[in-house]
Amino acid sequence: MKVFALKPSENWICDRFVQEWKTNFPSLNTDNPQEADIIWLLADWCWDQVHTELLAQKKVVATVHHMVPEKFDEKEKRNFLIRDRVIDCYHVPCKKTHDQIRNLTDKPIHTFPFWANQAIWKKKKEDKSETRKKFGINEKSFLIGSFQRDTEGSDLVSPKLEKGPDLLFDAIKKLSEIKEEKVEVLLAGWRRQYIIQRLEAANIKYYYFELPELETINDFYNCLDLYIVSARYEGGPQAIVECALTQSPIVSTDVGLASEILSEKSIFKPGNIELAIPDPEYALNSVSQIMMPRGFFPFMKMLQELHK
Repeated sequence: MKVFALKPSENWICDRFVQEWKTNFPSLNTDNPQEADIIWLLADWCWDQVHTELLAQKKVVATVHHMVPEKFDEKEKRNFLIRDRVIDCYHVPCKKTHDQIRNLTDKPIHTFPFWANQAIWKKKKEDKSETRKKFGINEKSFLIGSFQRDTEGSDLVSPKLEKGPDLLFDAIKKLSEIKEEKVEVLLAGWRRQYIIQRLEAANIKYYYFELPELETINDFYNCLDLYIVSARYEGGPQAIVECALTQSPIVSTDVGLASEILSEKSIFKPGNIELAIPDPEYALNSVSQIMMPRGFFPFMKMLQELHK
């Protein structure tokens, strides 16, 4: 069995997934789709990067991360159905995405999260105040983290509403009003213009690192008092897995993997951020089920069944 894993090449998490997959299973992979028995589209919208005739000749699995109902118009539905003709089965990372596409296809849908790389994401031994010193971050503030893009790339002004940056700001603002400590924000990732603009207008101090190395992001997780996922629609986000591995306090809206990894008490509804309680131990126990190499097993089984 030979697998051609197509990455989006968008400096996104799926690019790293492809690299991790190829590194761990070099004998199964090929960089030539012509030689492959199976073509794995790690982002379904990239299907047109492979010639349609070739897709029709091969076994094809497509990963669908999530859908945004407000953006899934008739054109997008038509594109999905056209693409569906050359896809043999789907992979989705969470139950919520499974429910989104179930009525759009009669093809098999495999539902399980991506593996967790505990070699990258881990709790550090040093005190978080020491980590903060390295980056010039106030050691005494209540530090909230957010490392996901939140602004539409079309204009770098409009909020990417499925990511919930407006809800993130509301949550930060509310906590800044009720916390005894000074609330500050640590941002990473690109397209953060929307939340930066809101924080500046509210005079809330923030630290911004656009595209830090993974080791640095691991440091960032380790110096937080709270990470907030405020999205409306997600397939992951991987921040939930990464916070679990680094044992960073995290709360989330009920999106993507949140209810599958986090404690019920760590899930909040917009407007009620103060009621959510992080439970790092619960999250770590949940994510231990998908750590490498165990996290690879469902993917291997899916591909072997497809190859039969």
